[in-house]
Amino acid sequence: MSNVANPFGQVLVALVTPFTSDGEVDWPGVEKHIDDVINAGADGIVVTGTTGETSTLTDPEKLRLVEIGKSVSAGRAKIITGGGSNETAHAIDLYRQSEKAGADGVMIVTPYYNKPTQAGILTHFRMIADATDLPVILYDIPGRTGVEIKYETILRAAKHPNILAVKDAKGDFSEVSRVLNQTDLLYFSGDDANALPHLSIGAAGLIGVTANIAATPYRQIVDAVNAGDLTAATAAHKQLEPLVRAVMTHVPGTVAAKYILHGLGRIGSPRVRLPLVGPEEWEAAQIEDEIDLVRNIPGVDFSNFRPDRNAAAGGALPKVHGTTR
Repeated sequence: MSNVANPFGQVLVALVTPFTSDGEVDWPGVEKHIDDVINAGADGIVVTGTTGETSTLTDPEKLRLVEIGKSVSAGRAKIITGGGSNETAHAIDLYRQSEKAGADGVMIVTPYYNKPTQAGILTHFRMIADATDLPVILYDIPGRTGVEIKYETILRAAKHPNILAVKDAKGDFSEVSRVLNQTDLLYFSGDDANALPHLSIGAAGLIGVTANIAATPYRQIVDAVNAGDLTAATAAHKQLEPLVRAVMTHVPGTVAAKYILHGLGRIGSPRVRLPLVGPEEWEAAQIEDEIDLVRNIPGVDFSNFRPDRNAAAGGALPKVHGTTR
C-alpha cells in the first residue's frame, strides 16, 4: 500500500442518482440516499460518475449533486466528482466549478469515443490536474471508453503532484502490483467482485456500485484487511457475492442497483434516463433469483424486498433531457 496519505476515503460509493418517476432528479431522495450510505459505513461518495448516469446529467445537475453531497455529508465523508468529459476544455471547466461547489476530489475518466493516443490521454489528465488544486483519481475503464491507460502512461501521470490515485476497472492484477511497487499512487478497486483481491495486494480502498445497497459489509472487509484479518474479510466477501452478481451481471449496474433499492423502499423510483432502460421481465427475474440467494447481509433486510417490475418497465421517459451542458 502507498505511503501517501489518502484524501478520498476507503469505502467509496459510486452513487446512483435517484430520479422521480418522470425522470427528474429526486433531490430529497438524493439527500436521503447519501445519508443512508454514510450511516452504513461509506467514508467517500463519488457523485456524477458512471453509476450516477453522468452521461445524461446536465452540468447544473452535476454541480448541485456536489453541493448537496457536501451539505449532507457534513464532514462525515469525502465528496468526489466523477464523470468529466471527453472534451478537455469542458472537463476543465466542469472540475473547476466542482471545486468551487465544494468537491474534495475529482475522478477523471479516460476520454471516451475520441480514442486518443496515450500522449493525448496523458495530456488530458495533466491539463485537468493543472487546472485544479483538488486531488485526482484517474479512472481506467477500457470496457466503456474504448482505450486503456497503459502502464507507462500511469507511471508518467504519477509524477504530477495532484494525481494521487487510480480507480482500476481493468482487472490486470499484475499491473496493479507493478504500479504499486514503482509509484506512490493509491489504487481503488473499480470492480465490485474483485474488491477483496485488490485490497489484498495493496489497494487503498474501493469505489463500488453494490455499496449503494450494502455499504456495511464493504466497511467490514476494509476494516478487516486493515487489521490483517483475512478470515473476516473473506467471510464478508462471500456474504456479498450473490448480491454483487445480482447488481453487476444481468443489466448495467445502475439499472440493477436502482431496481433493488426501489424494491427495498430506499429510493422512490427505479427510473433511469435513456438510453438506459429498466430491466425487461426476464432480466428482472434473474435479478430477483440472485436476491433470493442473499443471506444475512448486515444493514439490509432482504425479507422486505418487494420488486416492482411495472415501475421499472422500459425506463422510457415522457421527455428527453437534452444537452449535458
